[in-house]
Amino acid sequence: MRSNENRDALSEASETDPDFSQEPSLRPQTLDSYIGQRRICENLDIAIRAASRRNEPLDHLLLIGPPGLGKTSLAHIVAREMGGRVHQSSGPVIEKAGDLAAILTSLERGDVLFIDEIHRLGKAIEEILYPAMEDFRIDLVIGEGPSARSVSLNLARFTLAGATTRSGLLSAPLRSRFGNTFRLDFYDEKELAAIITRSAALMEVEIEQDAAREVASRSRGTPRIANRLLRRLRDFAEVRAAGRIDLEVARQALETLGVDEAGFDTMDRRLLSVIAENFEGGPVGLDTLAAAVGEDASTIEEVYEPYLIRCGYLQKTPRGRVATARAYDHLKLNSPVPQESLFE
Repeated sequence: MRSNENRDALSEASETDPDFSQEPSLRPQTLDSYIGQRRICENLDIAIRAASRRNEPLDHLLLIGPPGLGKTSLAHIVAREMGGRVHQSSGPVIEKAGDLAAILTSLERGDVLFIDEIHRLGKAIEEILYPAMEDFRIDLVIGEGPSARSVSLNLARFTLAGATTRSGLLSAPLRSRFGNTFRLDFYDEKELAAIITRSAALMEVEIEQDAAREVASRSRGTPRIANRLLRRLRDFAEVRAAGRIDLEVARQALETLGVDEAGFDTMDRRLLSVIAENFEGGPVGLDTLAAAVGEDASTIEEVYEPYLIRCGYLQKTPRGRVATARAYDHLKLNSPVPQESLFE
């Protein structure tokens, strides 16, 4: 279970988060206005143009990457470019065949069905998706016992856009049915600064370029976090700086929020310090680490670890998580003697 003190983690957002509910207003509306992920956007643009010229739906689309990198935004853009609508759901929500059938039969030609956390679909639901993706039909069993009968329903030609943070959990048959597979990567500071500047204009808040770069440097390579930080800075500036965000205001606000120069919040530092101090640098198993910090293991693995590993503060070994020398430097702790055998 998560403790109350960790519920403001900047690296996490859900659909119940008030900031998340405002997020669509900041979403790019076209591929041209989508900042970052240029190779993906170029490939999508070609695929969309080709499908439109053939008057066909876009091939099914699998988007892979950590939370907050723009997977949902891309699904909305694809639907808009193809002249359809987005129907949004998530893997854990679709529990029964009837739930999926109701969604699929409501789709119109060119619509996009966006399923977040698609790796969490049940096996029975996956099997219904196979003919829907390949032949645009579903087979349902109506009734029970001797009176049961199979019914085949034709579907409108649609595009399934699946998003996942853990592609390794996707079954091979489901993965193979996606015609387009793209892996989103973390954004660089220049891209994030451009996103922050664009978002500030939409929010009608003035921000200086050096302040935007400062926020970008602490946004963990993630647009969603950059926009969350910007909202908090806007509040801070309205109360203490006449609504204008300059470099000094940005630094003061970020310090108040507990976001350090590396973009780490309280939970990031706690994860590293628990490994370094409580477990002598590791290795420590994921479940043990989750119990020690009071956070869900899947949240640690999907939300916090990717950035810490990417930046070289944490390593995965066959025996568990290990804090690196860079983590000790960040925490201002003395690093232990390296145990190279742990990585063999």
